[in-house]
Amino acid sequence: MKAIVLLNGEPYRGTIDVRDAYVFCCDGAYDWAKGRVRIDETLGDFDSLSYLPDPLPKEVYPAEKDATDGELALRLAAARGFCEIEFFGGGGRREDHFLGNLHLLYAAVGLGVRAAMITNYSRIFAAEGEIVIEGCKGKTVSVLPFGGEAHIMESGGFFYPLPKKFVYGSTLGISNVVTGERARLVTEGCVLIFVDEGAE
Repeated sequence: MKAIVLLNGEPYRGTIDVRDAYVFCCDGAYDWAKGRVRIDETLGDFDSLSYLPDPLPKEVYPAEKDATDGELALRLAAARGFCEIEFFGGGGRREDHFLGNLHLLYAAVGLGVRAAMITNYSRIFAAEGEIVIEGCKGKTVSVLPFGGEAHIMESGGFFYPLPKKFVYGSTLGISNVVTGERARLVTEGCVLIFVDEGAE
């Protein structure tokens, strides 16, 4: 079973398939998700919500804490054994939170959890080792080093050949295109991958 985490960024406008998933709703995400998405558990400090949601949270965290509500949800889902997590509502609004939400994808790699952030425009994930991108023929895909340099040991299925080394701080991997039904790369080091899905 996978976990779905709803975040208090730009409300996700598409349909969220919650079948065979457990849904965590973080704080203010309740405002855009209630009545649209089945919510199994609410969590956070609820500083963005002027009322307590339904279902009532098992614990209300203090507003002055080290982790964001999204990080609390990631840790909780990983501790409960979920090996796949999808984040919705993580983009837009406050750019600092968006960058922090991208770091949740990096943290998920370290926890051995397969995670993706789905915004109204992109599917974003971090990964290392062998990475296969399927069903994206003709789509714009960007590959960026994440957390430091990344070395590309093998790659195929991209219009522009991937470099042997992605230098952290370079924009070299922006706006590539997948040329087949399957693109593949093998990395040493973590990369962040953006699949352009267009506006929902």
